[in-house]
Amino acid sequence: MAEFMVVVADPDNGETYQVDVEEQDANRFLGRDLGDEVDGAAVGLDGFTLELTGGSDKAGRPMHPDVPGGSLNEILAKDGIGFNPSRDGERKRITVRGREINEETVQINAKVVSGDGDVAAAFGEGDDEADEE
Repeated sequence: MAEFMVVVADPDNGETYQVDVEEQDANRFLGRDLGDEVDGAAVGLDGFTLELTGGSDKAGRPMHPDVPGGSLNEILAKDGIGFNPSRDGERKRITVRGREINEETVQINAKVVSGDGDVAAAFGEGDDEADEE
């Protein structure tokens, strides 16, 4: 049975929210590729649409949007996902996961692309300072 931690980013206010999804909700993500849009109901955001932007496996290897499938692959990277060069022209062979979400994926990164309402309110995290006043 699949189980993921989904990190949802709200580009309107720059906040992120972590949600653990299991069982049927987690199965909605299996087989999806990075860049796909999914219904936010899987993470408790009814009426919102999420775009899958990244993720990682249990060893921390990042998912790479240019690598097909969900298996491990070694790529020669010059910059970008999974490698930050320390000097000009530096390249390095790194191991990354493909762009497809599968059972080996542990964390999924997503961002809100559309929806009505406030994401923080949908997660039950309102403005604490306003509640205290």
